[in-house]
Amino acid sequence: MVKIKIKNIQSDDVSEMELPEEIFNYPLKEHLIYEAVKNFRANRRSGNAATKTRGKVSGSGKKLWRQKGTGRARMGSIRSPLWRTGGITFGPQPRDYSYKMPKRAKRNALKSVLSEKMRNERIWVIDKIDVDSNRTKETLSTLKKFNFDKLLIVDKKENSKLILSTRNIPNIKAIDCSEINVYDTLKYNYIMFSVDAVNKLVEVLKK
Repeated sequence: MVKIKIKNIQSDDVSEMELPEEIFNYPLKEHLIYEAVKNFRANRRSGNAATKTRGKVSGSGKKLWRQKGTGRARMGSIRSPLWRTGGITFGPQPRDYSYKMPKRAKRNALKSVLSEKMRNERIWVIDKIDVDSNRTKETLSTLKKFNFDKLLIVDKKENSKLILSTRNIPNIKAIDCSEINVYDTLKYNYIMFSVDAVNKLVEVLKK
């Protein structure tokens, strides 16, 4: 088991808890982390780039001049890709870039990132993440005793004051435990868990 100190919101040590080694002392597997990040970004990709084909651009379908006898090349439509205002040949069309990654591989990638954060002492477990209001200024004042540059806070979605008060802060993000992913755990240098959130995460990753 991996031992970690439980702090209160004032950054004082209040107790200690044990976390399973198979989750928080997992070996670093960079290839899995790479695949998980690539999958996350592909699933978020909109894929809405589009160009108009000759059937979609505006313009008459009338033949521009007769087929023979003019001395010019034959031409059937002003919407031809050969013309400046014509359609685009083989241009991009809306598509779905998302794909499924095996659940076990995704979990192992998350365990790998969490374990590396744990080894570098960049994970905090807080007994209860309480904020008095949904005002950004007051939440920043509450968190100022923790030394961080980018912070990911993992709690429950019922903690609406925390989520509302941090949504406008560029270097802090608060999420429900079910929303944790490899991309965010890499993007934010420090992770703050509530005790309830870390217990729920352990329950999910043990499956």
